[in-house]
Amino acid sequence: MTMNVAGIVGTALIAAAFAALLRRGNAEYALVLRISAGVIIALEILQAMIPALQQITSLLGVAGISGEYSGILLRTLGVTFLTQFAADACKDAGEGALASKVELAGRVSILVLALPLFAKVASIAAALVAK
Repeated sequence: MTMNVAGIVGTALIAAAFAALLRRGNAEYALVLRISAGVIIALEILQAMIPALQQITSLLGVAGISGEYSGILLRTLGVTFLTQFAADACKDAGEGALASKVELAGRVSILVLALPLFAKVASIAAALVAK
């Protein structure tokens, strides 16, 4: 399945044009329109990513990489995309400070998710030093 880039571009342009028109009289409706368009576009992107994620999981399995580590990779990707989407929505709403906090929360979450990888690297390094 391929991503419908033309549909995404069309959705974004139409939503931006209507949001610009609505912003003059009904700013709250313009915000709802922008967020709704963002959700629709994000869902289209996620739908297109499913085959890619399945392929990545398959390749990691063939390479002999533990399922635990591929799970960490996929969860980290999910946190990255979700954080970016939420931060952009906050910025659209004029809440730059809130967007910064969302981005910080995403970074901390990724760090926590990656701790098992850091532990594995540290154990490998310790084993190499001991030899």
